[in-house]
Amino acid sequence: MLSFLRRKGVTLSAFDYFIKALQFMALGLFSTLIIGLIIETIGTKLHVPFLIEMGTLAKSLMGPGIGAAVAYGLKAPPLVIFAAIISGAAGASLGGPVGSYVAAVLSTEIGKMVHNETKLDIILTPLTTILVGYSVATFLGPPLHQLLTSFGALVNWSTSQQPFVLGILVAALMGLALTAPISSAAISLMLGLEGSAAGAATIGCAAQMIGFGVSSYRENGVGGLLAIGLGTSMLQVGNIIKNPLILIPPTIAGIVLAPIGTILLPMSNNAAGAGMGTSGLVGPMMTFAVMGFGMDVWIKIALLHFIGPAMISLLLSEWMRKKGFIKYGDLKIRTESHSD
Repeated sequence: MLSFLRRKGVTLSAFDYFIKALQFMALGLFSTLIIGLIIETIGTKLHVPFLIEMGTLAKSLMGPGIGAAVAYGLKAPPLVIFAAIISGAAGASLGGPVGSYVAAVLSTEIGKMVHNETKLDIILTPLTTILVGYSVATFLGPPLHQLLTSFGALVNWSTSQQPFVLGILVAALMGLALTAPISSAAISLMLGLEGSAAGAATIGCAAQMIGFGVSSYRENGVGGLLAIGLGTSMLQVGNIIKNPLILIPPTIAGIVLAPIGTILLPMSNNAAGAGMGTSGLVGPMMTFAVMGFGMDVWIKIALLHFIGPAMISLLLSEWMRKKGFIKYGDLKIRTESHSD
């Protein structure tokens, strides 16, 4: 059986299912729901119906996008990938993002097992993939979706009740998830973060990206600043493994700024923006979508998403360099540290 699974590319690996598949799920989310929200927000602001309709269509294809992305990430053959589009759609309609993810993973792996095993492959492979995906979506999607959304609702409620402590906790954990090789965007969508909890998560994620970008400027220059600050702080994962202390400045920045964003300068966001930070400016754009485009919102975003993280991280990282905790080259990004 193990030999058969290896031959079919079914790894039974926790890394593949809970890290790699989530990373590709995030790509599916960004290519549909998140970019759709951005287009819709721009269209609404500029009063352009064409853009609003385009964004609405993109958002509606979240499930198929997740299905195709997860199947592709798990190295499925073409027939399985195309059928997984249906699995993802079924999962999304019955169990939200988590239903789409689970249906796509399970149907993809079973579809891979069936692929090329009979002369009726053109029928049996997509049939099996769709049958498994729809069955999983029907029986597992709703309870899993209810479980995660209930937990997310608890986080949202708790943050509004205890904005200081819970704001710090949400910002720190979501920020670390963004930098780690897992998908903070997928986690945020699955939990349905919103309101002040989503605002704190955005601050924590932005602190990691802007913080690492500024802290590593002397090693990586403008290119590194943009790649990390507007791309992903996962570029630093290899360096974190070598010297975990480099995590301290951006994480502290998120911890310091989160209570400001939940108490003094209240910030809100939605689930699509909460786990993205400043990546592609999605976090700030979704903040505008939720809070409006008033001057006070511009100031809050500038202070809590960009200026604050940059200043705190730079001061802490420079102090740590003087003390020898961080050495020149510890934050240098290299091509082999790039994440999918």
